[in-house]
Amino acid sequence: MGVVLTPIVAKETVALEDLRGRSLAVDGNGDLYQFLALIRLRDGTPLRDSKGRITSHLAGLFYRTTRLIADYHLELVFVFDGTPPALKAAEIQRRRNTRQRYEQEHAEAVRAGDLARAYSKATMTSRLTREMVGEARELLRLMGLPTVQAPAEAEAQAAYMAQTGGVWAAASKDYDALLFGAPRLLRFLTISGKEFLPSQGTFRPIVPELIQLDHLLQRWQISREQLVDLAILVGTDFNDGVKGIGPKNALKLVQQYGHLEAMPEYLPHLGDLTDVRRIFLEPAVTDDYQISFGQPDFAGIKSFLCQEREFAEDRVSAALGRAFREPTLF
Repeated sequence: MGVVLTPIVAKETVALEDLRGRSLAVDGNGDLYQFLALIRLRDGTPLRDSKGRITSHLAGLFYRTTRLIADYHLELVFVFDGTPPALKAAEIQRRRNTRQRYEQEHAEAVRAGDLARAYSKATMTSRLTREMVGEARELLRLMGLPTVQAPAEAEAQAAYMAQTGGVWAAASKDYDALLFGAPRLLRFLTISGKEFLPSQGTFRPIVPELIQLDHLLQRWQISREQLVDLAILVGTDFNDGVKGIGPKNALKLVQQYGHLEAMPEYLPHLGDLTDVRRIFLEPAVTDDYQISFGQPDFAGIKSFLCQEREFAEDRVSAALGRAFREPTLF
């Protein structure tokens, strides 16, 4: 889920055309979760092939990526999660419990014939398996696109790549990349221009947002270290935060007191400050990666998607032709 910073973040909306030719380190796990959540049938059932294998993540990854390349010539580098920090265990369990609750509610809605409610509940039941991640990485390899294995959090690695000039920006829906030090964060790298809100059962329009870390820090006259303390007060994937304190109040407290140690009344609620701070300020990242774009394997892609997973060959060929100028025979 990531930290909630929306009320204090100044966003610059950008058109995809304004990003033409930019290189982006994309949160691969985050994207796959989004595809699994939203690419579903009316009753919330994910797309599957005749063998029962889920294909929603591959459909979203392939068709969105080819559109972004064809229409905007984006250079996309996909970064995938490694081993999560130990402090994330409670958040992972919370997500597991939430998923199980929504699975029950989805089943009830299906039995009642309420398709709209069934779809809404199903969007919260996604399970991203190692096999799915492996399938996604194999598809990207066949497309000639680079992938990077993060030691821990993909957003930390994406932020590091943006910091060190490997890419222009980190691309993720979550704000955590800012805490990890990404100089630029691009949110909502979307073709559809809409986001589903499960709590309301409706879609809302969205456009890509660019957030620049230095602008955020200058606006509020705080340091990155203080931004991390602010996030710890609100709550992150690695600590619970203080009940009743949102981003605006947390900002006021950090501006007034400077750091968490000057707020002793809140310290018992915040967990191990040293470890949480270290996750954001000294994240596990690696220089052991290469950003190399290769030629797509057209036959391999069609075998992987069409022969093995029953994607429509004419649609796959059309997408490849737009993005990579697939050679045709006359």
